[in-house]
Amino acid sequence: MTGVGTWVLLAYRLPREPSTPRIALWRNLRRLGAAQLLDGLVALPADSRTREQLEWLADSVLESGGEAILWMGQPGTAAQERGIVEKMRGAVAAEYARLIEEATASSSQPAGSRKRTLARLRRELRQIRRRDYFSAPQAGPASAAVEALAASVANVAA
Repeated sequence: MTGVGTWVLLAYRLPREPSTPRIALWRNLRRLGAAQLLDGLVALPADSRTREQLEWLADSVLESGGEAILWMGQPGTAAQERGIVEKMRGAVAAEYARLIEEATASSSQPAGSRKRTLARLRRELRQIRRRDYFSAPQAGPASAAVEALAASVANVAA
């Protein structure tokens, strides 16, 4: 990264009760891979997809009786941005590492279990890639581990 980029930020506040909207919001933010900057403030790198996703979440917060404001902004320094990027990259790297570990461990499972695990890991890999805004280096090894599992499933079927 050479400079400070633009980020889309969602500032929100939800009532404590009922808890369902808070849980739904938390799950959606996690699915998107948003960086939690402070309580009630999250950020994603700005592009049309992330902006639209956070707009929808802001609408759901408002519909749930909360407050939400969407902002476009830049961190004050490149170092601050690097900190956010590293936090997001670290979270994705941990997910890739878990996927690699599971793909490797499942190679010793019976064929039927291996096939089901392969289908699930492929879905998880797609979901992680959608959150991998900064191309974590573990993406390649994770893809290779899933493909190695696919090859072991194919060898059994052949």
